[in-house]
Amino acid sequence: MGTTEVPESPERVVVLDSSFLDAALALDVVPVGATEAELGAGMPAYLADRVADIEVVGLTNEPNIEAIAALRPDLILGAKVRHEAFYDQLAEVAPTVFTESSGTNWKDGFTVTADALGRVGEGEDFLDEYAARADDLGERIGAEGTHLSMVRFLLPDEIRVYGPETFSGTVLADVGFDLGDHDWDEYSMAYLSPEQLALADAEVVFATSYGGRDTETFRSAFSSIEPLWDSVPAVADGRQHWVDDDTWMLGIGPLGAALILDDLEATLAA
Repeated sequence: MGTTEVPESPERVVVLDSSFLDAALALDVVPVGATEAELGAGMPAYLADRVADIEVVGLTNEPNIEAIAALRPDLILGAKVRHEAFYDQLAEVAPTVFTESSGTNWKDGFTVTADALGRVGEGEDFLDEYAARADDLGERIGAEGTHLSMVRFLLPDEIRVYGPETFSGTVLADVGFDLGDHDWDEYSMAYLSPEQLALADAEVVFATSYGGRDTETFRSAFSSIEPLWDSVPAVADGRQHWVDDDTWMLGIGPLGAALILDDLEATLAA
């Protein structure tokens, strides 16, 4: 958004999206304020007690400027794609740094966050360790050249397959998996009807459901398509694994990426 002067070591940081929250915590900076995705949703569950003392300052798409100002921040972190309309107001409160996008390229977002927080070295170390671990894990589980599908159920309306430029897709690609050929949209996603679920077949299939599988909405909608899902060869052969939606889809950032590696290791490592 131009130029801003940031304190050398910001101490009172407000983050406007969960990707910046994840990134700040990975660098051992606990923000004083953060937005929530939906009213009452609170902080991402996978971050657990690390976010217990962080104050909610509005919604991700509609931050509360007054609540942010009341926290007296010395740095605000957000994304142009979500928060451009609020920039002038935010910049009057505190130095404000935006990334271009939010979430899709989590490594770039993490690098910008580390720079703004004065922790460039720590950020580089984290990414180096992540890359080394992804390479090692990929070798141990034989990921290279293995076709994997990442499926997300947003029932009752949508079924998505996630590509190599989504958050979870980048982690899977870093490990070495081939996410296949689909008609990826601009967000690196493809959409399937229940009758097309066979197109999600692969040597390994991971699946999540938005909101979890214990909701009445999911159970009711999934029951009608479960026979189609069960007939997908990977599902029928036990090569399909359910994983946590909050982590794989919403845990956009270095801590979320590390948890995906944990899941891959627990699920696929011999």
